Amino acid sequence: METRANYVLIGAFTLVTAMALLLFGLWAAKYSSERTWQQYQIVFREAVTGLSVGSPVQYNGIAVGSITKLSLAPNDPRQVVALIRVESSTPVKTDTRAKLAITSLTGPTIIQLSGGTPQAPALTSVDKREAPLIQTAPSALQNITDTANRIVERLDEVLSDKNVASITATLQNLENISGSLANRDEGLQSLIVSARDAAQKLDATLTTTNGAIERIDQNLVRQLPPLLTKLDATLAKLDSAAGNADAILGENRAAINSFANDGLGQLGPTLTELRGLVRDLRRVSDRLEGNPTRYLLGRDAPKEFEPK
Repeated sequence: METRANYVLIGAFTLVTAMALLLFGLWAAKYSSERTWQQYQIVFREAVTGLSVGSPVQYNGIAVGSITKLSLAPNDPRQVVALIRVESSTPVKTDTRAKLAITSLTGPTIIQLSGGTPQAPALTSVDKREAPLIQTAPSALQNITDTANRIVERLDEVLSDKNVASITATLQNLENISGSLANRDEGLQSLIVSARDAAQKLDATLTTTNGAIERIDQNLVRQLPPLLTKLDATLAKLDSAAGNADAILGENRAAINSFANDGLGQLGPTLTELRGLVRDLRRVSDRLEGNPTRYLLGRDAPKEFEPK
């Protein structure tokens, strides 16, 4: 009876010890798992088509984690909140950005982390929440979608009812013009012929003009050397005449100076006396013209007898 009781105690102790070890192992594994991974949240303001729970998370092309949860923001259903789990050693900085990406043309949609300068602090040291928030950047998919939307909007504006009506009217006018041109084909042909004749005449005129200009240039080139020779001779003669005049002035400088000092000084009184002489002569001429007899004989002229 005592031996059976001992076996029961030993078995119970063994089971309790095994359960304790199992629980300790599970706790240690959970603790180790929690210490290995770090959770972050990302808020996308665009559609996350193709993204699902378990989709990979890459940092500059290297897989560092996965998506653990996707949900709509409770205060704004246009936003999507993604909860990700990445390795705790991943250098997620305050300037790290997240965006949607495609690994290949047929591959799944993933979350791509990029950026993060060495000087920036770690995001976990600034955001103390359990899941710090990583800011997003516009993805290539969003840029393509926005561009396509803008193109569609512009096409809608271009192809509006008013513009379609204008294009239709323009095409109708072009059709009318082409019909009118077809009806005036003969007139256009004659106009083209006249234009061709005029061009030929103009070509002949230009040829004649070019020949005349060439002849003028040749004559000018032939006559230019004699003209230059005559011009040089004339300039030489002028230079010689100027030299002779300068020599004459040098030889007669004393006489010229004497005339300028003495002759010009006497010229003034001489001109005064000459002016008085002219005035006296004019007075004598006036008297001779008025009464020459009295002026010459000193008495009046005899009166003629007139019989009664």
